[in-house]
Amino acid sequence: MAGASLLENPWSVAIEPARRDGRIVAGSSERERGARPVALPDSLDPAFAQTLRRGGIEKLYTHQLEAYEAAAHSNLAITSGTASGKSLAFNLPVLDGIARDPKRRALYLYPTKALAQDQARKLAQLRPPGLREAIYDGDTPKEERPAIRRRNNLVLTNPDMLHVGLLPHHKGWGDFLANLGWVVVDEAHTYRGVFGSHVANVLRRLRRVARAYGSEPRFLLASATIANPIELAERLVGTPFQLIDDDGAPRAGREVAMWNPPLLDKANGTRRSALSEAADLLAELVSQNVRTICFLKSRRGIELIQRFARENLERRGKPGLAARIAPYRGGYTPQQRRAIEDRLSSGELLAVVATDALELGIDVGELDAAICVTFPGTVASLRQMWGRAGRRRRGLAVYVAGQDALDQFFCRHPEEFLERPVEAAILDHDNDQIASRHLIAAAYELPLSDADEEFFGPGFRPRAERLLAAGELRTAAGRLLPRRSDFVASRIPLRSASSDSVAVIEREAGEMLGLVEAERAFTTIHPGAIYLHLGRSYEVERLDISERRALVSEFDGDWYTRPKKETEIYIERTLEQRQVAGVQLNFGEVSVTEQVIAFQRVSISEQEPIDIVALELPEQNFLTQALWYVLPDRLSGALPPDVLLGSLHATEHAQIAVLPLIAMCDRWDIGGLSTNVHFQTGRSTIFIYDGHPGGVGITQRGYEQFERLLDDAERLIAECPCESGCPSCVQSPKCGNLNEPLHKAGALELMGQMKRSRS
Repeated sequence: MAGASLLENPWSVAIEPARRDGRIVAGSSERERGARPVALPDSLDPAFAQTLRRGGIEKLYTHQLEAYEAAAHSNLAITSGTASGKSLAFNLPVLDGIARDPKRRALYLYPTKALAQDQARKLAQLRPPGLREAIYDGDTPKEERPAIRRRNNLVLTNPDMLHVGLLPHHKGWGDFLANLGWVVVDEAHTYRGVFGSHVANVLRRLRRVARAYGSEPRFLLASATIANPIELAERLVGTPFQLIDDDGAPRAGREVAMWNPPLLDKANGTRRSALSEAADLLAELVSQNVRTICFLKSRRGIELIQRFARENLERRGKPGLAARIAPYRGGYTPQQRRAIEDRLSSGELLAVVATDALELGIDVGELDAAICVTFPGTVASLRQMWGRAGRRRRGLAVYVAGQDALDQFFCRHPEEFLERPVEAAILDHDNDQIASRHLIAAAYELPLSDADEEFFGPGFRPRAERLLAAGELRTAAGRLLPRRSDFVASRIPLRSASSDSVAVIEREAGEMLGLVEAERAFTTIHPGAIYLHLGRSYEVERLDISERRALVSEFDGDWYTRPKKETEIYIERTLEQRQVAGVQLNFGEVSVTEQVIAFQRVSISEQEPIDIVALELPEQNFLTQALWYVLPDRLSGALPPDVLLGSLHATEHAQIAVLPLIAMCDRWDIGGLSTNVHFQTGRSTIFIYDGHPGGVGITQRGYEQFERLLDDAERLIAECPCESGCPSCVQSPKCGNLNEPLHKAGALELMGQMKRSRS
């Protein structure tokens, strides 16, 4: 990184000490890029063209014009950089079409309510001719909904509301569906994994219902840069797409810094906390008046960074600046989130610490710096986060590495990290468990027939026959209907394994602080857990799952909590099998049983365990996909019995840590189990499973590229300078056994023998 260029920017003072003392281990400079403008096309509706000019849009970028022209005959996948004008690219054909014929309808889908509200505000400010836009989501008052269905010609919503609020009630949307000309799917790269598999089925149901009303809407998808935009679009919707990816927008340029917290103890690999490093950097940026966004996937982590940064500024006698930092995450009420968004876009806030809820394209004003704390799971997400900075002038993008094995792997190979291409988005639209549930929902909307194979693919008929045999569907006049007459879609959550949430309630005031998904309740708000909300700590006094509430009270102690879990795996069926690296490698379906049995209290100041408290909580069960391999006696027998389990456990952790290098996921999407003797295989076995019910293809990628998984995991451990294992190689932040036992040397020996068996 060129020091001279840094000194010309307002954030240079904040990072200069880290450059001098070596915490910044690598960096790069992204050059600014000029715009490629083109004139507004003459074919635009004259009144709409005048609206654009009145709004300050005199010219387009080349990709916007290309999208406008191609939308006349094709479904589009539009992919370009952050702040490149993707919204205008899909708005042009839609708003032009509505200006010509206000009877035509458009449906805009956003992954979050905040994004829909942001786009609605921009449309209202533009005021194009003939447009009657409205938001239709869970917050829309029920008394306003009938008028929206009748009157508005552009409806902004989310897949969840389309799933439960529109498709099952399509008779109330008859005119809208009959005139539906366009479906816009913004931030399409977010529709991967379980959520993407559900949304792909919802969009097929939408196409089917629209066809019944005589319409064939054009689909316009906008996505951040990913490796497979056409594949993702076609798997999401089930129709052919044309790619628009020649980005003609300007870019201000950006300095990128890889920041590794200092090593505190070389022997055990302990480094200063990434949260503390990020908080100090954030405080320094704020003190230099640099508008900053700081990203972290962990909800607890963002609360801690915000608290630490505010305390830093208060110690320095700057309470006014401390008050201009706020956290932002899921679990807040809509009113709390919107208040933070408004404070940020207005400039009242100088910095926000956020989960990926703000990674997407909400307009939060001009930002100068973006910090990503620990690897977010994909390079695509990282670049999307970094893209929030430097829109008005040269920006700063910082990646603060954690002690996590993958973070330290990247710090040891910074060039490899900085040059990594964006990944392909994994989407299994034909996931049997998910697709079967949506077939029942589709039958509720309209009776199923053989013709529906066009929408649901070749798996439709065998899947329908299984549902018929299971009593979920029934026949009537040669068509299939649901056996039950109740509201099917409400029992199919799109984003999680459960449609339920648990309310977190402050005991004394009776105020609801936030919501936690029911399947996360046992690990995050069990009795005794420390719950963080808007920078304040609360201790959970009681969790009542039947009433869906947790009672908490304010807490000022010096510890946080980590759950301890027990996991059992039952092999349901083997789908694929091969011999590789001296082991029998399998891929198939497994049943996973998890139970939180205790929690550990850990000192915040010392980062040392205090004690372990037992819990009595019910088991949780789910069916998913997994890879597993069985070690022959010559491999397992080469290790002493007292070393074997720790070696298996460390190997499992290392392979889970590097699986995100192969699949577009992060380690929190993956679970694992290692055992000296599994009761079904009769031998030492390592399991790695998808952490989502039904599975989403993550471990299938691992099965297909197991040789690479083995190589990366061995390199991860071998290159770590610690003596006996640390968070940078074999310890896992999500280990249900609290990282016991682990044997680094044994894992190296085991994987070394496996690699030698390959040659």
